[in-house]
Amino acid sequence: MTRPGPPPGGSFPARPSPPMGARPGPPPDLGDDDEPRHPAVDAAVRAIHNAATLAPADQIAQYEAAYETLRETLATIDQT
Repeated sequence: MTRPGPPPGGSFPARPSPPMGARPGPPPDLGDDDEPRHPAVDAAVRAIHNAATLAPADQIAQYEAAYETLRETLATIDQT
């Protein structure tokens, strides 16, 4: 079985950019309520929100770092 090669002309079409328009709003308030919060989770949520202002290539690194923080935090919660 053969795999398809590149399109004629040797290049792929450009990837579409995200639609212009409204960007997501601010994250929910992490203010003073009675529920205990985890600082690492709060920081990851803020990092995800702040990534929206970065160039797409930089957003990926922010999302990966936030994901890793959340994964490690959940792993430690499971161990207790």
